[in-house]
Amino acid sequence: MSSYRTLARNRDFTALWTGQTISEIGSRMTMFVFPLLTYALTGSALLAAASEALHLLGLAGALLPAGVLADRVDRRRIMRVASGAGVLLYAALAVAGIAGTITLPHLLGTALLTGVGAGLFAPAEMAAVRAVVRREELPTALSQQQARQHVASLVSAPLGGLLYSITRWLPFVADAVSFAVSWVLLGRIRSDLTPPARTGTRRPVAELTEGMRFVWSRPFFRVLTVWSALTNLTVNALFFVAVLRMVEAGVPAFQIGLVETAAGVAGIVGAILAPWVIDRVPTGRLTVAIAWSFLPLVVPMALWSQPAVVAAALGLGLLLNPAGNAGIGSYRVAVTPPELLGRVQSTTQFVSMSMLPLAPVVAGVLLTTAGGAAAILLLGGLTALVALIPTLSASVRAVPRPDRWEVPDAADPLPAAA
Repeated sequence: MSSYRTLARNRDFTALWTGQTISEIGSRMTMFVFPLLTYALTGSALLAAASEALHLLGLAGALLPAGVLADRVDRRRIMRVASGAGVLLYAALAVAGIAGTITLPHLLGTALLTGVGAGLFAPAEMAAVRAVVRREELPTALSQQQARQHVASLVSAPLGGLLYSITRWLPFVADAVSFAVSWVLLGRIRSDLTPPARTGTRRPVAELTEGMRFVWSRPFFRVLTVWSALTNLTVNALFFVAVLRMVEAGVPAFQIGLVETAAGVAGIVGAILAPWVIDRVPTGRLTVAIAWSFLPLVVPMALWSQPAVVAAALGLGLLLNPAGNAGIGSYRVAVTPPELLGRVQSTTQFVSMSMLPLAPVVAGVLLTTAGGAAAILLLGGLTALVALIPTLSASVRAVPRPDRWEVPDAADPLPAAA
């Protein structure tokens, strides 16, 4: 684990990672609380779901223009503006909660605007990681980001539930503080986070189109972008069906919650092991293995709907996932021209997220029309078809281990600040 120790001495990456870990825990916590508070205010399950939907809508809607912005403006400034906006938005919600004047429009507006802030932050953060981390450290850096997401998933719901049980507005105070911590730590980054100098002036639409054209004109980028969107749909729908089957069977809520806990623990373990796996397995082969990793788990999930089976299947399926995400993500960042990092990141992330809102819809329709076991087997078949996309792609299979990546010297940053 020497790679983790080396990266821990990188002051700038540590500040960026620590601040965003704290902020992500806070954000996921409030997104857990939003539906609870919305339902308490309105008694409507539909409006309760709308709060999370608006957050995702704001995030997706901001991603593409955020990529253009990240390639034009100092990335530190973008991230601090987004974090500062989070402080103000959640502080205002906390004040309204203390005064007893929280309204549904205020709640839903905050969900939407914080989603926009998250969308602005994401491309700038990825470009910043590339600026503060050496190319050979990218797999470990992105593995730590995978671990951050799983830690946040594991901690946020219990913490949000605890604070909400004390008083309804306390989670918003905690999230405002988490954004403030992120804002402070971002200010401690010493590396130059300004994008490469541009020649001439161009319209934002033309710059956005340039990023999209780069992604679509390269077989590797094109294949991975299409595959990530479709696999997000099929795999998430698969596990939505598994969870809905447990709900239909009357499984207690705390047992269903343990399934998510198992997923979080498996994701953290997988993220810890990820640098070791990435160093030893060719990145292309690792990506293909990830594409097929959920297929062996379909049959037991179709035959049994007990929480222990679903938890074991989800946990095993997620063990390799952090290594695959970090490995192929590192290669994608390493081979992207620095002046296009923001736009390429925002384009790929936007397309990848585009199918997510359909996953619960597909799961619900299949579960209602075909039944639980048949729905899982059908989704397993679709997941296999999707897995053929990277499997049959020579541009994906040919990616070697990180020490053999052919990356232009111009893509390497100056030594990261120690």
